[in-house]
Amino acid sequence: MKILLIEDDPHTSAYVANGLREHGHVVDHSSSGRDGLFLASGGSYDVMVIDRMLPGLDGLAIVKTIRAAGARAPVLLLTTLGGVNDRVEGLEAGADDYLTKPFAFAELLARINALARRPPIAEEAAVLRVGDLELDRLKRSVTRGGKRIELQPQEFRLLEYLMRHAGQVVTRTMLLENVWEFHFDPRTSVVETHISRLRAKVDREYDEELIHTVRGSGYSLGVSG
Repeated sequence: MKILLIEDDPHTSAYVANGLREHGHVVDHSSSGRDGLFLASGGSYDVMVIDRMLPGLDGLAIVKTIRAAGARAPVLLLTTLGGVNDRVEGLEAGADDYLTKPFAFAELLARINALARRPPIAEEAAVLRVGDLELDRLKRSVTRGGKRIELQPQEFRLLEYLMRHAGQVVTRTMLLENVWEFHFDPRTSVVETHISRLRAKVDREYDEELIHTVRGSGYSLGVSG
């Protein structure tokens, strides 16, 4: 397997990396959060082992970022925080498993093997389609009528959320919480501004509009009629 290890403690990283290599695995290692995120975003890994407390960018932020970008590789979080709330927070961030330090290498290896045995997500499940609009969550691409549409990262997240809830009314609050991760009203027009930009790219050149305003409620994406 090809495994990414993001761990800043030199003793732990050497212990884990050497053990995994002895078992025939290929290991890429980073000791900082930002460098680790770069590797996680650009590499194709079977499993990622990420320390929760990292310099520069913590493990939870890394997991949230790569999940938002469509990365589906299993993630095992390593941490000294063993409380129930800490484990729940890690799992809700997008991690698949949680191992508290100190740990035995045999248990770490068993957990990695268990994660690797999980069936991969089919590529079809990662492709969202509404009418002639298609969004590929793994390739990070959007097309309409076969024509590629270039979106900024936040525009992509917004469109993905709308397409995952196609035919439903999504409120401004839902978008703030799930696209921007704001759990308060920032008192700005950030949602309206991004909806306008998205419409300009997704609907402007086409006969049928897909993004609809539901007056007094929010927005809906779908084919009319």
